Amino acid sequence: MGWNTPRFWHGAPTFWQDMAGLNSLHALVVDDNAHMRTIVVAILRGIGVGVIKEAADGADALDVMRNGIPDFIICDLNMSPVDGLEFCQMVRRAPDSPHPFVPIIMMTGHTERSKVRAARDAGINELLAKPISAKSLLDRIVAVIDNPRPFVKTATYVGPCRRRTKGKDHEGPWRRKSDADRVQPQAALQPSTEDAA
Repeated sequence: MGWNTPRFWHGAPTFWQDMAGLNSLHALVVDDNAHMRTIVVAILRGIGVGVIKEAADGADALDVMRNGIPDFIICDLNMSPVDGLEFCQMVRRAPDSPHPFVPIIMMTGHTERSKVRAARDAGINELLAKPISAKSLLDRIVAVIDNPRPFVKTATYVGPCRRRTKGKDHEGPWRRKSDADRVQPQAALQPSTEDAA
């Protein structure tokens, strides 16, 4: 398959039943630090990822994406002139985005709660704390390819569902306490005997 053809979709067979499936994946590594890009590319080659493209910042990455859609993106949070959060928002929300649903794994050395929330709210799929290892990177790749989360599009957010688990006591489509007024009582959903006549 060519660089422009995504090789996975929801419901697709897994690549991880054997590691040979990794060589069919295409990755895009985005980091303004050439040394860090070299490390990530070496790990990806070491685990067998087939095609790896590189970009020095978010703007360059969008150009690379216009020439071929990767199966997943690994980007750094702190980049210049376009940082990882801005890049992720452009991928997810820009009308001319080449692939708004591409899985994004964001690397960062800043794991404070505010940074993690900002990355999550920008639409990333997974966060990878530095220093990275082959195992931690492979775990994130497996998570985005084998266990994709459904995408959500609202006025303020575009990206994978931010909830990773379903509450044990959750029933129905609504999850927030404020959604209680949206739920119709069961009696309202049942046709009345007058409607049947």
